[in-house]
Amino acid sequence: MAEIITVDDPDDPRLADYTGLTDVELRRRREPAEGLFIAEGEKVIRRARQAGYEMRSMLLSAKWVDVMRDVIDEVPAPVYAVSPDLAERVTGYHVHRGALASMQRKPLPDATELLAGARRIVIFEDMVDHANLGAAFRNAAALGVDAVVLTPRCADPLYRRAVKVSMGAVFHVPWTRLPSWPKDIELFRRHGFVTAALCLDEKSITIDELAARRYEKLALLLGTEGDGLSIDALRAADEWVRIPMAAGVDSLNVAAASAVAFYATRL
Repeated sequence: MAEIITVDDPDDPRLADYTGLTDVELRRRREPAEGLFIAEGEKVIRRARQAGYEMRSMLLSAKWVDVMRDVIDEVPAPVYAVSPDLAERVTGYHVHRGALASMQRKPLPDATELLAGARRIVIFEDMVDHANLGAAFRNAAALGVDAVVLTPRCADPLYRRAVKVSMGAVFHVPWTRLPSWPKDIELFRRHGFVTAALCLDEKSITIDELAARRYEKLALLLGTEGDGLSIDALRAADEWVRIPMAAGVDSLNVAAASAVAFYATRL
């Protein structure tokens, strides 16, 4: 059973995991380096635990202690009970969900581990918006994508906002980060994947044409917000694919495009 500790000092060092949660640059540097991430809200905390992540501590306002009682009884990590005002002073925002947990990260698997047995994966190149990345992970989970692979400059899927938008899907879709890009695209070819890059080029085939080819192993490539895939990634891909547009619209938000591509190529 966890110990419930009432804290009334925002500078208490025991709350260090939760300080400055709205400072994106600070958290991007700090969380991976210290091997932690923040789960926000009852459902997300429970999903993180169900996915096997170890809890370091919880930060709860008084009314959430009873709601999370079963977790408190099962997990030995300390529980810090605080007022809503103190939670806001520590985190930098109004914690309206009332429950936060600091969780221990797991080591990322090697990409070859994810490809074993996978038939459809997605590679995100330099996607930097946490909300888009979280939404794309949720799409991947809902539409049966076997694994997500990130290039070195992609946002952190375990950053608080990405986890929140994904509704915890980042805990359930296997993912990893490549050390070198686009050189590492050869890894997918060696494992029998056809790489299909989503782009707007007039030489590209439609997503329906791609789906009709029914490749046994398919890796979809989606690029960064605004600029899309890099020239090097496009040159390295086996296929160029577009989602046909109407009404003068030339492109979709990358998270929306991922949902369309995942649905169209579902097995």
